[in-house]
Amino acid sequence: MREHIQSVVEELTRLRREGVHSIYLADDTLGSLERAVSSISDDSARAGEIREDPPNRSSQEPTGGEKSLTGSNRKKTPQVDLTSQSATPIPNPPVVELPEGTSREQWAWLRDRVLSCPVCNAHLKPGKKVVFGVGNIDADIFFCGEAPGAEEEVQGEPFVGPAGQLLTKIIEAMGLNRSDVYIGNIMNWRPEMPTAYGNRPPTGEEFLYCLPYLRAQLSVVKPKVIVALGATAVSGLLGPDKDRRMGAVRGQWFSFEGVPLLITYHPSYVLRNGSLRTKRLVWEDMLQVMERSGLSISEKQRDFFKSTG
Repeated sequence: MREHIQSVVEELTRLRREGVHSIYLADDTLGSLERAVSSISDDSARAGEIREDPPNRSSQEPTGGEKSLTGSNRKKTPQVDLTSQSATPIPNPPVVELPEGTSREQWAWLRDRVLSCPVCNAHLKPGKKVVFGVGNIDADIFFCGEAPGAEEEVQGEPFVGPAGQLLTKIIEAMGLNRSDVYIGNIMNWRPEMPTAYGNRPPTGEEFLYCLPYLRAQLSVVKPKVIVALGATAVSGLLGPDKDRRMGAVRGQWFSFEGVPLLITYHPSYVLRNGSLRTKRLVWEDMLQVMERSGLSISEKQRDFFKSTG
């Protein structure tokens, strides 16, 4: 039961990072959550197993009314030492120097190095795989996510779960195939969790270790555009910023390693949110990417969501 509740907490935390300020919960859902919480013993609650704030803060909590995810009455995000969830410590980032040769030879060398990386493999669960980028090594567009999920660590390929299926549909709507673009993550392994459920964002230490491998992939592919998928990927590429909000930076251009970088919502956020407005915003971002990378845009593509409010 605790694992399920922890998964809910993690998902709500992720939604807040993505810029969601409110969600709808049906009455029966609220009832189920209330029953689940009440089933946990007082001792477990005092131990802080699912408590968001320290016990001595409860008297400071606002009373009455619906609490917003933003504003002065928002609870502070819990300070969790995520590094303690790693099975082994993270060493200093590797130095990656690509060998002489063609881009195909360099990519194959880099892939072998990442797949055999002792640090990456030390953080895998039994039977799982290190995940390396896939696609066209001469691609103009480089889609970059944060870290592998459950499906990805099984198949050893990025974006193969539900979010990846949506990303494929977006790519196809752009008039391309997955094989025409390059798809990767900053992280090469799925961050360890203390429970069997859910995902957690990578720590800064984990990001820093894997960034040299990402930079090397960019050096091989030499894309015209990087698409940063989601708030966590943005933090990994541009550095953390407590004041950064996806609603403010989505659709904006930045730069990483000298390559134009556009920020958009992660496909998993689109799946969770599902509104026409969100889909339209992501598509507007893709039109910018198409223009920047020199792709032709048909009238049908430009007018995909023109009639929506």
